Amino acid sequence: MASEIRSPELWPDGALKIEWVRHHMPLLSGLEAEFRSERPFAGLKVALSVHLEAKTAYLCKVLAAGGAEMYVTGSNPLSTQDDVAAALVHDGLNVFAWYGATPQEYESHIRRVLEVGPNVIIDDGGDLVSLMHSEYRHLLPGVIGGCEETTTGILRLLAMNRARQLTFPMMLVNNADCKHLFDNRYGTGQSVWDGINRTTNLIVAGKTVVVAGYGWCGKGVAMRAKGLGAKVVVTEVDPVKAMEAVMDGFSVMPMAEAARVGDMFITVTGCAGVITPAHFLQMKDGAILCNAGHFDVEVDVAGLRAMAVEAAPARHNIMGYRLENGNIIYVIAEGRLVNLAAGDGHPAEIMDMSFAIQALSARYLVRHRDLPRTPGAMTHDVPREIDEEVARRKLAYWGCAIDSLTPEQHRYLYGE
Repeated sequence: MASEIRSPELWPDGALKIEWVRHHMPLLSGLEAEFRSERPFAGLKVALSVHLEAKTAYLCKVLAAGGAEMYVTGSNPLSTQDDVAAALVHDGLNVFAWYGATPQEYESHIRRVLEVGPNVIIDDGGDLVSLMHSEYRHLLPGVIGGCEETTTGILRLLAMNRARQLTFPMMLVNNADCKHLFDNRYGTGQSVWDGINRTTNLIVAGKTVVVAGYGWCGKGVAMRAKGLGAKVVVTEVDPVKAMEAVMDGFSVMPMAEAARVGDMFITVTGCAGVITPAHFLQMKDGAILCNAGHFDVEVDVAGLRAMAVEAAPARHNIMGYRLENGNIIYVIAEGRLVNLAAGDGHPAEIMDMSFAIQALSARYLVRHRDLPRTPGAMTHDVPREIDEEVARRKLAYWGCAIDSLTPEQHRYLYGE
C-alpha cells in the first residue's frame, strides 16, 4: 500500500526532529531496545491516529521495532508535520496524513489505516474506533484491542461501552496516573502557553486569563498562567472542581461574567459550545480565544464568523473578526488545538511517560488477547503495575530512589 504524504523530500528534517526526541525520551528508548529483542508485535498490524509530530513518530518506530506493521495517520490536520511524516515513510512505515488536510482528506486518511484490517488500534480522540464500528464492522473480529490517549476519546468510548456498542477491549490510557497527572497538567500546561506566546508575541503578565474547565489540563493551564503573571478566572460546571479552583487562589464565575473581564480565553473542557455568540458580544476589543480541547467545538467559531461584519488574518495562525459594535475578537488556529497548531505539542520528557504507557498497554493487550469480550465491559483501566513501572523507570533516569515497606510495615498497612 502506497503512503499518502506531501513533500517526501523533507525527510532529513523530520529525521533530525525524531532523533532529537529520541535522546530526550529515555523510557521509550529503553522500550525500543526491549521490543527489538522481544518482538511482541510480530505479525500484527497497528493502526495509529495521534498528533503526527516527532514524539508520535518515535512511538511509531518503537512499535515497529517490536515487529508491528505500522499504519499511521494524524488526529488533527493542523498538528501534522509533513517533514516528520516523510521521515517515517523513508524508514518504511505506512503514513497517510498531511498538514492542513480538509475534513474530507482527513477522513480519507483515517479510512486508509483501517481498511488494512488492524489488530491493534492506538487512538487519540476516538475517530479510529468510531469509524471502525460504523464502516468496517467486517474487520472487527481481527482487532485484539486498543488504547485511547485523551479525555475526549475516553468519553466517546465510555458512551459506546454503556450502549454496548464497543466490541473489543480498549485501554483508557489517559486515566493512568503517569499520563493525566503529568501529561495533562504539566504537558498541556506548558505547551498551551508555548503555542500562545509563540503565535501572539504578546505578554501575559497583567492580563486576565479565563480558563474554561478545571480538570487536569485546566489546572496546568491556570497554574502556568499564574506563574506568567496573569490574573486567572476559572469557569466550571462541577462544583467540587470549582471549589478546588477557589482554594488554589483563582476567581470562579460563569462564562457570561468572565466574558466581560477576560483578555485571553482558553477552553479545556472537552465539551461543545463553551464560548458562544452571546459571550462574543460581551468581550473586550482585542480579546483572544484559544482552544486546548481535542476537538474544535468548544469555541463557536462558525457562530463568530456568521456574526462578524469583517474577517481577516491578523497574523499567522490568528484570525480577526470585527463585530457590529466595532470590537475585534481574535481566534488562534481557528479554534483548533492551540498548543499543537502553533508548535510541537507537549515537551518530549512528558510524552516519554505517556507514550511509554501506550507502548506497554499495547503489549499488555497482545499478551492478554484472551480478555473477555463482554458487551458493556470493554473499557479497561491501565494496570497499576504499568503505572508503577513507568514511574520507577523515570525515577531511575532522574537518579532518584524511593523507600520500600518493611514486612512489618506492610502487615500494619494491609493486614497481610
